[in-house]
Formats: sequence, structure tokens, C-alpha cells
Amino acid sequence: MFRRTARVALRFSPFLPRYPPTTLNPIPSPTPRLLRPLSSSADSDAELRKYAGYFVLLVGCGAATYYSFPFSADAKHKKAQIFRYAPLSDDLHTVSNWSGTHEVHTRVFLQPETLADLEAAVRDAQQNRRRIRPVGSGLSPNGLGLAKSGMVNLALMDKVLEVDREAKRVTVQAGIRVSQLVDALKEHGLTLQNFASIREQQIGGILQVGAHGTGARLPPIDEQVISMKLVTPMKGTIEVSKEKNPELFFLARCGLGGLGVVAEVTIQCVDRHELVEHTFVSNASEIRKNHKKWLGENKHIKYLWIPYTDAVVVVRCNPLSNWKNPKFKPKYGKDEALKHIRDLYRDSLRKYRTDVGNDEQDINQLSFTELRDKLLALDPLNKDHVMKVNQAEAEYWKKSEGYRVGWSDEILGFDCGGQQWVSETCFPAGTLKMPNMKDLDYIEELKQLIEQEDIPAPAPIEQRWTACSKSLMSPASSSEEDDIFSWVGIIMYLPTTDARQRKEITEEFFHYRYLTQTRLWDEYSAYEHWAKIEVPKDKEELAALQERLRKRFPVDTYNKVRRELDANRILSNAVLEKLFPLKETARVSS
Repeated sequence: MFRRTARVALRFSPFLPRYPPTTLNPIPSPTPRLLRPLSSSADSDAELRKYAGYFVLLVGCGAATYYSFPFSADAKHKKAQIFRYAPLSDDLHTVSNWSGTHEVHTRVFLQPETLADLEAAVRDAQQNRRRIRPVGSGLSPNGLGLAKSGMVNLALMDKVLEVDREAKRVTVQAGIRVSQLVDALKEHGLTLQNFASIREQQIGGILQVGAHGTGARLPPIDEQVISMKLVTPMKGTIEVSKEKNPELFFLARCGLGGLGVVAEVTIQCVDRHELVEHTFVSNASEIRKNHKKWLGENKHIKYLWIPYTDAVVVVRCNPLSNWKNPKFKPKYGKDEALKHIRDLYRDSLRKYRTDVGNDEQDINQLSFTELRDKLLALDPLNKDHVMKVNQAEAEYWKKSEGYRVGWSDEILGFDCGGQQWVSETCFPAGTLKMPNMKDLDYIEELKQLIEQEDIPAPAPIEQRWTACSKSLMSPASSSEEDDIFSWVGIIMYLPTTDARQRKEITEEFFHYRYLTQTRLWDEYSAYEHWAKIEVPKDKEELAALQERLRKRFPVDTYNKVRRELDANRILSNAVLEKLFPLKETARVSS
């Protein structure tokens, strides 16, 4: 049984408006008289002046058009293309990721309700050589799960199948969201070991991309998985674990959806517990003095670096039992904390507009991240304006210092703000006993690069840590138990729906990302998060990326298993094909 009613976070619009092509009836025109007798010299002069005027007018209009709407330098010699109208069919669906940065149109968006339905869907796709790419909640900034040829989404396979309270294990269908699972575990006194910033991911998706939380003693989330059930095109349904087919288990646990559709997952849980979150503002000098100690003594810790300031927001979380008498009462109230950024928004409205009165009530209702988005939308690529917004953010955090207590799933979340471009890299940072401090060197060089290149970089630059993973395709993969990894994310928000402005922000972001790539990645052995890696359009850049991935990951092994489990690449898409090209190209229906 399949349904097309999506219960997913994808921006999913079943139908787009369709307009019939307009038929233009040509208007007959009289045959022009190219030659006519001139009655007199006066008439001749008048005629010449008239046609000379027409000629000047024509040249002037052409010049005005050219300079008002100039081509880019690389487009001046491109041949004009005749507009082609193609009406959309009734069964064509538009699916985009959460940030609206990637979008596809597809006629196939399957949502099986049971394991048998999923098996039938994969079997049918294999028989008909038709792709059905696994897609989760659509939260990956790079649209890793999107495919115009077709997708399969497990949002309707969201049940908790079994809870073993004594072993602290839970078996779930892979379409269940993190938030749903956490709620279901409460009555059993259990929870997940760690969390990413948001809770709307499907379990299958969060595992396959190697997602992570923070805490130098805690591994990425895929390490919590102790067994999986995969539905594969070539070998049907396979169960894998550390004991049963361990080679495939450690490869497929972070398999990018290319080795099989993750149908069921058994996860190692922990006892439900409360955390004390302590947020305070520090600076680079103090961070260097205390970094090694903080990494070791805090269960969860992250730094939020604010470009063009010396402010670093430190957020550390520890079990409530470790605290004796934390001062829970904040020094400042919410309105005091927001005062600086509210004032900046009012001043900016006066600068960029005229009337603030109509917006006054709305300003007082906006959260910090909403105010930041609205401020950036006024002039997102003006470095001086972005600097003022960053300074207002630093003031906000200084007046938001303090403690709060809550259950771990509530405390470890983070309001990431609105739609955005993001690039996150992962690189080795030594061991827990001996951090190499390269994580702080990376940030120092990154901030210098931003200032030297006048990049309008908004805040924050988020820095987190994890222990290593045994999953072979994880960016934090390592065979050394004590290795730790740092994860650093840079962003540019997309706070507007204006297509031209979004395009300009996108171009600036990719310039920002390119500078970090060329200046930092090789030096620090940094590799991008699988959900945030963008495929280059340039062939030489793509070839360089493919070669670089081979140095870090077992690409040949991954492709060998792809051939064994999905020879016709039923579960693949353009991103996977370009990152991990196979020599033989199987034909599938698109």
C-alpha cells in the first residue's frame, strides 16, 4: 500500500499552476513600398531627415537596452535561445530541501507503509530499471536525497517495533523522526546518547549522512546503531550488525543511501537524564588557555565564533548531578538581552526605508534569530552592515549568559535560524588526552581569511567535537579509539524570497567556501559533511574532488559493494554518481 500524502519536512508541492500556451493571431500588414518617387528637393530633404531620425532612434534604443541589461562577460557571445514552453503534467511533483537551495521535479514519490510495501517498491524499480532514490526529511543542505527520476520516502514507516529496557535498546522503522522516537522512549526512561541541532530528521537519514552532535567523548550518531535491516535491489532484504556481516555493517551504517534503503534500525540508548547548560561569552585568548581542560571535563561543548569580533560564545552541558549550586537566575531579562538588536533593526529600517511605526509592534514579538534574519535581509552582502549585525549578536549573547536545566533532548537543540547555505568540515584534532590545538588554529586562520578578503560573513561559525566513528564512510572515521574530531560550519543566510538577491548571496557564499577550501582544507585534512558537500560544475574541480575523496574514504570498496547490491544504481542520483563514478554505466529509466 502506497500513499502520496507526504508527512515529511520536504517542501513538497504536488502541483504547480499550469497555463495553456497563448496563441497569437498574426496581424496582416500592408506590403511596404520600398521605392517611391520624390516630388521635389524639399520633399526629398524632409524624407531624408525623417528616415535619419528613425535610424538614430533605433540605434539609441539598442544602446540603451544593451547597457541597461548587460550580459556577463562570459555570456556576450552565447547564441540566443528561443523560449520553449512546456506545460507541466498533472502528476509532476516539485520537491525541494528545507533551505530551498535544491529542487527537483518528479513523477515518482513513493511512501510505503510497511516493510513488504518497501520491498515490493524496490523490486519493481529493479525490474523496470527505474530509480527511486531514498530521501528523508529533506534537511540536507545539498539535497543529497533528491532525484528527478524518482524517490522513496519512509515517513509512513515510523513505528517503534521493540523496546528492550534492560539492554537499553530500541528497534524502530527508519522513517521515524528523532522527535517521535525521543517522545516514545520517555515512558521507558530512555533517550538517545546524543543529538544534532534539530529533531526533525528521520532516523534513516540522520544515520546515512554521518550526522553528529557535540562532545569529545561522544561519537557521531551512526555509532549508536548496533544493527540494521537494508532493502537492496540485487539481494533483497539483508540484516547486518557487528556480528552478522560486520564488513557490510560498518560500510553501510554511513552508506549515503547508496547500498540499500535502511528499513529498520536497532539503536543503543542511554538512561533519560537532565543536563545543566551553561552559556557564557569568552574570547580567543581565554579559549586557548582553557581549551584542553574544557574538552575533557565537559560532556557536551561547542563554541560559536562571531566574525569581526573577539567574542566566542561557549555552550557547555553536563549532567545535573555534577552541579552543586548553579546560579539559575539570569542577570538580564529577555527584553534587555534583545534591546541592542531591536534598536539596530529600528535604525536600519529608518536607513533603508522611511516608516518604522507600522513595524514597532512586530519588532517586539520577534525572536533573536528572526530579528537577525530581518536585519540581514536589508543588506545581506554589505560587509559593514553584517559587521553591525554580528556586533549586535555578541551583545545579545553577553546579556544571555547563565544556566538552564532540562532533559537532554530539550537542552541539546539549537535554533539554527532561517534558510541558509552551509559548509561544514570535519578534521582530526588529536586525542582527548592530547588535543593538538589545530582546531583553534583552523578558526584563527578562518577569521583572518574573512577579514583579509572582506567577506560579509554572518555569525555564528559553529565549532563542535566528537569522538571517532568505526563507520568507514564517516568523516570522523578512525581505527584509533582515542582520536577526536572537530566540526566547523560556515554559513550565509537566505533571508529573502527575492530570486536575484538569493542568487547574489549564493555566489558570495560559494566564493567564501572556495577560499576556505583552497586555504584550509588540505592543510588540516578537512573533509565536508556528506549532507553539505556540493558537487562542482567544473570538470577539473570535480576530478580533483573525486581524487581527494579517494585519499580519505574506501571509495573502491564502496563502489564494489554498490555493484553487488545495486548494479543498476536504482538507489543512486546525480550527486552519488558524480562523487563515486563507476566505470560501467547501467541504464535506468529517468
